[in-house]
Amino acid sequence: MTMPPIPDGGWHGFWARSPLQRWLTPFGGLVAIVARRRHRRHRAELDGAWRAPVPVIVVGNLSVGGTGKTPMVIWLVTHLARSGWRPGVVSRGYGGRRRVEPLLVTAASDARQSGDEPVLIARRTSVPVVVAADRVAAVRRLLEADVNIVVSDDGLQHYRLARDVEIVMIDGRRGLGNGRCLPAGPLREPPERLGTVDLTVVTGAGAAADGRLADYRMDLHARGLLPLGSQTPTGLERLPEGPVHAVAGIGDPEQFFSTLEKLGCEVVRHPYPDHHVLRWQELDFDGPRPILMTEKDMMRCLPDLDDWPSALRRRCLALVVDADPEPAWEIALGTVMAAKGCVPRVGS
Repeated sequence: MTMPPIPDGGWHGFWARSPLQRWLTPFGGLVAIVARRRHRRHRAELDGAWRAPVPVIVVGNLSVGGTGKTPMVIWLVTHLARSGWRPGVVSRGYGGRRRVEPLLVTAASDARQSGDEPVLIARRTSVPVVVAADRVAAVRRLLEADVNIVVSDDGLQHYRLARDVEIVMIDGRRGLGNGRCLPAGPLREPPERLGTVDLTVVTGAGAAADGRLADYRMDLHARGLLPLGSQTPTGLERLPEGPVHAVAGIGDPEQFFSTLEKLGCEVVRHPYPDHHVLRWQELDFDGPRPILMTEKDMMRCLPDLDDWPSALRRRCLALVVDADPEPAWEIALGTVMAAKGCVPRVGS
């Protein structure tokens, strides 16, 4: 049976107010109390957090759903490498097989085992990437790859791993939703947690882009198109004219659809749940219209490509996007890292 698309509006509708939330508010309040207590214990160093022998930067979010975290991780890793660091990435590997033993991810890894985001990061950056449910175990494994700085893809609430710098991503269109914790809202921690992190970045314009929630702004810049299975993008001049089928199994499908519309595409929307594994039967739309998807969607398609009809494969293209933070962001990042003692050490 084909999984039905999720409705526009996000994860369980928690980005807007609804009558149901009144009944769920007490449960959200309980989650907030627990989250505050865990964070206080972490800041007081009462939770026995493990500190790595190298700096750790966490890129996370307070909310469920897409915030531009993966593009920021790719930008950050690339920036660190250009600045003389030897970075590596750890991730939970959402959408992959839950594992305790750490798994080293490469560009050729199966996204069904590791999750789509780690494979994408490995393909785009060529740095060591390790996934595990326990990020401490993941970092220990990553250190064997001779890295001297660790970037944690998500894991803001994974307090067993001590961190030097915390970066929180916020979606500019949706902000913090109704401001409530799960299950009454989209937040994993209460909004005041933003006051304790080092840097906040809003992706795109909108409700959160007025300076009240975020310090800096990041846009997503479309760079090219990837034929399904390729690692070599072509230019945007290959962007199809006329109507296209747009498929997105990410945290915020509307962000992808609006990006295509800004590029001049007439979009037929096909949203799916985050990390949904697309089967070729779900994309066999009538007619010859091109099919556009995100890079993360393509990662989940790769393991089964040999079973796809060749005509369908030729119709599919992935849009390649890059993070484009404002100029002041790079300076602010360097200032925070220096203040936390995160500087490359001679011989390290």
